[in-house]
Amino acid sequence: MGLGRRLENLVSPTPPDIDIANSVVPLPIGIIAQDLGLRSDDIHFYGPYKAKVLLSARERLKDVQDGYYVVVGGITPTPLGEGKSTTTVGLCQAIGAFLGRKVVTALRQPSQGPTFGIKGGAAGGGYSQVIPMDEFNLHMTGDIHAITAANNLTAAAIDARIFHEATQSDKALLNRLCPADKEGNRKFAPVMLKRLKKLGITKTNPAELTPEETKAFVRLDFDKDQITWKRVVDVNDRFLRKITIGQGPEEKGMTRETGYDIAVASEIMAVLALTTSLADMRERLGNMVLGTSKAGDAITADDLGVGGALAVLMKDAINPTLMQTLEGTPVLVHAGPFANIAHGNSSIVADQIALKAVGPGGFVVTEAGFGADIGLEKFMNIKCRYSGLKPHCAVIVATIRALKMHGGGPDVSPGKPLDHAYKAENVELVKAGCSNLIRHIQNTKAYNVNVVVAVNVFVTDTEAEIAVVRQAALEAGAYDAVACTHHSHGGKGAVELAIAVKKACEEQSGDLRFLYPLDLSVREKIEAIAKSYGAAGIELSPDAEQQIETLTKQGFGGLPICIAKTQYSFSHTPSSKGAPTGFILPIREIKASVGAGFIYPIVGTMSTMPGLPTRPAYYDIDIDIQTGKVVGLS
Repeated sequence: MGLGRRLENLVSPTPPDIDIANSVVPLPIGIIAQDLGLRSDDIHFYGPYKAKVLLSARERLKDVQDGYYVVVGGITPTPLGEGKSTTTVGLCQAIGAFLGRKVVTALRQPSQGPTFGIKGGAAGGGYSQVIPMDEFNLHMTGDIHAITAANNLTAAAIDARIFHEATQSDKALLNRLCPADKEGNRKFAPVMLKRLKKLGITKTNPAELTPEETKAFVRLDFDKDQITWKRVVDVNDRFLRKITIGQGPEEKGMTRETGYDIAVASEIMAVLALTTSLADMRERLGNMVLGTSKAGDAITADDLGVGGALAVLMKDAINPTLMQTLEGTPVLVHAGPFANIAHGNSSIVADQIALKAVGPGGFVVTEAGFGADIGLEKFMNIKCRYSGLKPHCAVIVATIRALKMHGGGPDVSPGKPLDHAYKAENVELVKAGCSNLIRHIQNTKAYNVNVVVAVNVFVTDTEAEIAVVRQAALEAGAYDAVACTHHSHGGKGAVELAIAVKKACEEQSGDLRFLYPLDLSVREKIEAIAKSYGAAGIELSPDAEQQIETLTKQGFGGLPICIAKTQYSFSHTPSSKGAPTGFILPIREIKASVGAGFIYPIVGTMSTMPGLPTRPAYYDIDIDIQTGKVVGLS
């Protein structure tokens, strides 16, 4: 059984990511699948280097004992990122190619918005990458396109229904919703039975409905000001944030203000990430709340009759995509929910398949988006609640650069040269910034999970600075703290981290402790999370108070909480670095992703449609017309 291949002839200084990715010929994906114990009927090929792993593989392997489960989070990052994905990949390369253990990396699919915008790709970096890097960062197997299509079908259905309800009588609506067959008989579509049950109507023949029942059935009666569903596109297009639709003459003056989100902010993406089966996905899609009626009732996708069609559009997207690292270890790429608005983790089904595939003694390493206060907290309290899985170890990635920033260093901004403070040794600045790392360690240990700190080393870091971080981490209760050079050396540079993670997993015991029980009130659950940030309490706006009341009345108060806030601070203020305490967390509004299964309080102003910078990444992206290879992607 192959467990990866060690990289040879590493170049120093490290070449650009795309050059490294193009220098390594990927193994045929069939070999990767075979090494993982997958059979030909477990996968569907998408070219030579990608394949969909079918959910039937999980069923076939259901009696196999799970492997070890590792989640990778990070300290509060700088805008440049601290190499969390790179560390995740490097750790897996070390486990597979150097420790000889079965391993799967579980990553989110990147959005094309950031790829062509300011951030670039998300395949890792240096000698710790997923390949083919260009395919990973671009269309891959089309999952985001499927989400876009499903989302926008829903949006079109909402506005069409509003139009038809405004221009037809109850009887005409019923006749068109339930058209007569050749014998003149009418019947309800299967999806309509769910709405009838919701209305308390037990009749199965449309002709038997009373006028009152007909009206209740055919009129969703959307309150236009309470429609929460937006259209999406997988591009950073700031000019779509607010638009007016319905301006054509055929729409008879039925204009409405709405807007676009980026595709990965769609609730359908969050549903994909949290679903556990095709049946579960169908149920969650149908339960998505699209808006509120004028009477204050929640209107779902199944009320609109579109839930089944959404499931059809998503039937292939539910299967994770198998790829590989530079060192030939397997990667499952699946889902990419917006890490602010949603929970910022890859899918449950990918993790479940991977844990069965690696088996006892193997490892599945999954990444949680942004800092541990956002992605890792949501991993524990949302993803693990729905999956029933418990991590054996949590890795927290830190950099000297970010710790210096949290210790009072100058601002770090993309596109601007780093200040001298980040290039010269400054032990005191690092020591001061460790307050941020310490709180992340303490918060993570509260879930009853062993914590290993991975110091992602840059060439400007010194032994004295790394030693300070290690000492602070161990004193805060970390199981271990290890310096890593996987960006420059691939898996070889993360062997010590892999050994520490292996030991931490083998010594982990006890149940996962959630931050809050679901039966607390919405306010109490928000307060529990806010206090983990260091807040003294929360302040709800009048709108948020009313929204909590409405959501609770509609029966959604028992859902977990997914706070939408800045990733650049524990607090709501991006400039507040380190480990602030005593602040009041302001909650501007409360929304719900009912189909996905969480409530998301919004702190401050959170944009769900990024904009392009003056100098986007697409300036550097092109194609070599001689070889057909992508160049300039990072």
